Amino acid sequence: MSASKTTNNDNPKEFVMRIHLSVILLASVFAATAARADLHQYKDYTVSHAVWSITTVKVHANMRNAYLAGLKKTWVASMEVAKKLGQVENYHIYVSDLPQSGNFNMMLVAKFKDDAQLAPNKARYEAFMKAWGSERNKETNEIAQKDYPAMRKITGEYRMRALTMTK
Repeated sequence: MSASKTTNNDNPKEFVMRIHLSVILLASVFAATAARADLHQYKDYTVSHAVWSITTVKVHANMRNAYLAGLKKTWVASMEVAKKLGQVENYHIYVSDLPQSGNFNMMLVAKFKDDAQLAPNKARYEAFMKAWGSERNKETNEIAQKDYPAMRKITGEYRMRALTMTK
């Protein structure tokens, strides 16, 4: 009589163990491949000197137009003054097509030439305040302090840079 030979598939525990080892081996190979795919700044991509200041806002239901009217007098007007003075390159207001979804439904975005434009600077501040005017400053502060809390909640502040992938 010949002895019957047992294959790995005949022993369920050994078969499961081989499957586990195969999965671990494959995961290790994928992890090693991913590690080699790391990108490096200045070689694989560049980051802009320009900085975008982004404020995310959750405007309450049915308050968008009222809030935008206030922004036109306050934020937009101040951005126009800062733009004329060369303190800000550009600005935008973005609104969501789905205003009741997510943590925010509006973004106030201002683009600055570089970090230096965001640092405290007495000369820039005085130039802005001279162009802005004390009466308008008082009026816009009243709007921001009295009206805005009932219209919206600021949900975040971000400083972002553009990233460009090299070829």
